[in-house]
Order: sequence, then C-alpha cells, then structure tokens
Amino acid sequence: MLNNSIKIMFFFILISGLLIIMSSNSWLGAWMGLEINMLSFIPLMSNDNNMLTTEASLKYFLIQALASSILLFLIILSSVNENMFTMYFSLTKTFLATPLLLKSGVAPMHWWFPSVMEGLSWMNCLILLTIQKMAPLMLMSYTINFNNYALYMIITFTVMVGAIGGLNQTSLRKIITYSSINHLGWLLMAMKMSENMWISYFLMYSLLTSTVISIIYTPQISLINQVFQLTKNKIIKLMMFSSLLSLGGLPPFLGFFPKWIVIQMMLINKISILSSIMVIMSLITLYYYLRISYSSFIMMNSEVKWNFQMNNKISKTSLVLTTLSILGLINLTMMFNLF
Repeated sequence: MLNNSIKIMFFFILISGLLIIMSSNSWLGAWMGLEINMLSFIPLMSNDNNMLTTEASLKYFLIQALASSILLFLIILSSVNENMFTMYFSLTKTFLATPLLLKSGVAPMHWWFPSVMEGLSWMNCLILLTIQKMAPLMLMSYTINFNNYALYMIITFTVMVGAIGGLNQTSLRKIITYSSINHLGWLLMAMKMSENMWISYFLMYSLLTSTVISIIYTPQISLINQVFQLTKNKIIKLMMFSSLLSLGGLPPFLGFFPKWIVIQMMLINKISILSSIMVIMSLITLYYYLRISYSSFIMMNSEVKWNFQMNNKISKTSLVLTTLSILGLINLTMMFNLF
C-alpha cells in the first residue's frame, strides 16, 4: 500500500474523515465524516492479486451504507422532535446506537465481519480492526447511557459470540476477527465505566493487534497449519505466540492490564455476575490462542523441512511492538509503584 500513491491519498482521506468526526459538534457533521471514512476505505480494499477483495468490498459497502442511511434517518427524526442536529438530546439513544453497533461489528450484528475480513490483505485487516472502529466507537460513547439491561445483554452476547465463534476456526483472520468481537464487549463495558478507560483499552488493543499482524504480515501466514512452517527462525515463533497470548489477556503480558482495570471497576460497581461471564469467555478466547501455540511450544513438534520459500526475516517494527507487549505490564507496574 505504501508503494501506491493513489492508496496513500485515500489513506489520508480516511484519516481526514476520522478527524472530521472527532471535531464535529453535530450529528450531521459526524455522519458526513463517517461517509468520507467509508468511501475512502473501499478503494484501499481493492487488490488485483486477490479476487476475494471484490466480494469483501461489496459486502462492506452494503452494510456500511445501510447503517449510514439508518443513522441519517434517526438524526433527521431526532432533529424534528428535539434540538436540531446537536449532540445533546436524550430521545432515541438506544435507536441511535443500533447503526453504530452495526458499523463496528458488535454481536448480534456481526455477521458481515468475519466474511469481509477473510477477503482482505493483512494491512487492510489492521485498518478495519483498529482505525475503522474508532469512529463508531467514539460516536457510541455519546449514546452509551441508555438502558443498562439492554447494554448488558449486548455485552454478554458479544463476548459469548467472540469466544465461541473462534473455537472451530482454522483461518487466522477469522480467529483474530472473533477475538476482536470479544474485545468489543470489553470495550463497551469500559465505555460504560468512563471515557478515559475505553480510550486506554482501545489504544492497548490497537497496539496488540498491530503487533500480531506485523509479525504475521512478513511470512504471509493465513492458516494455523502454516505456523509450523516457521522453521528457519525460532524468534519469530516466540514473538508470534507471546503476542497472541498477550492479545488473549494472559496475565504476565500487557493484554491483561486493560482487562484487569475493567474487572476491578465492575467489581467496585457490583456487576459481579456479568464480570464472571466476561472472564470465562475471555478464558475461552485464550484457549484457542493456546491451541495454536501449544503444539510448537512442546519439544516433540513436527516441522516441515522442505519449505524454503517462506520469508523468515524479523522486522524491527514487530520486534519493538513485541517487546512492548511482553514487558509492558512490568513497566506499568514499576511506574505506578514509583509515582
């Protein structure tokens, strides 16, 4: 993507759409930013070497256009009943959150997410998992104070779908997708607690997702059985598996830190039953990451010796990100103890 000037231009337009949403003080301006963000991402998805991108871009366009049209209808409806296009109205907050939930891929409106991810390159997957989620989540934070029971049901269903959906998958794209759906449930709960908490959670989630995809991008791994072909460099295996376990939330790594904060705040607010469900579902996501890494951790694992074409170079970016993922929790603990 970085070698194509047209795609670089569309990437900057995508970022400009995100900045419009951040700086907008009306729902109509936020809707315009969402449209710029969507229409600039579709050309980035196109790839002549992969025929699945056409199907993925069409699915993405139809879903996002449907959600945008519903959002515009609700904005106009609310402006007729209340204070024009301002962000400060109380009516139809639950309805306004619905198209935003559809845009971000929260269960039960997640059906488009795994199939779109399966047809994208790894760099486009990274954009869809991180940058494209910022806008709907940011707008969702304005409407999060609706009925608690409805929100808790959405969070429960989201973490359950994200945990159970990835159990029978062999594609790494779908595994990371269902893990992202599980993280969206945690993000919604962090959003319910405070604004700073969900922003911190999202930044750490984006860092860990970038770490995993930067490691996978170099050898171009797509399936679980291709992981065992990384025979030339054992450091890549260690980096990949430690980053996956960190993304799953294993305590020694950085991925446990945001979940730890959310669990603590939920227990303070006496939401113990839902916190137990979320922890159990998070353990299931950790299981299918362990399933990938366990066979390579043991000594008697089988490795293919005849594959010499896979790229086993270590990029400096993935090495730095993996170091942050492994040692991040230790550094944060030392900082809190010192200051």
